[in-house]
Amino acid sequence: MKLDRIDIKILYELQKNGRITNVELAELVNLSPSPCLIRVKKLQAEGFIEGYSAQINIAKLGPTLTVFTEITLKNHRQADFARFLAVIEKVAQVIECHLVSGGYDYLLKFVTSGIDEYQTIMERLTDMDIGIDKYFSFVVLKSPIVRHHLPLTKLFPL
Repeated sequence: MKLDRIDIKILYELQKNGRITNVELAELVNLSPSPCLIRVKKLQAEGFIEGYSAQINIAKLGPTLTVFTEITLKNHRQADFARFLAVIEKVAQVIECHLVSGGYDYLLKFVTSGIDEYQTIMERLTDMDIGIDKYFSFVVLKSPIVRHHLPLTKLFPL
């Protein structure tokens, strides 16, 4: 499916407000409600829209710790990457995992209840023999910019 400017506008508006009504969305993208709904359903069916969720203000819930962790594996065979990922996928505190180029293999983002929980997780992972050679931790002190939406109108100008 090739996206046109209206599809991009629909995606842009939905990522800003996933709870917008179809009538409001149709108005914003200059369509009548019925064709707008058809497009949204098609975007969902084609996998452009993966789902809808609430953005939680974690600071309201209580103290937490965010840590970015660089991980280098001992070996770089496909089986080594698969073994590592099979375990990491089961760690609920890992909210992002990226295979990257450069001086290390993976960049992980952890959100934990504190430094003790993070250290316990890392000790368990290194003891599991899942191929971790070394890791470096970067504790987040402050996050002055956190965006929850993609810059669609910059990536795909309307």
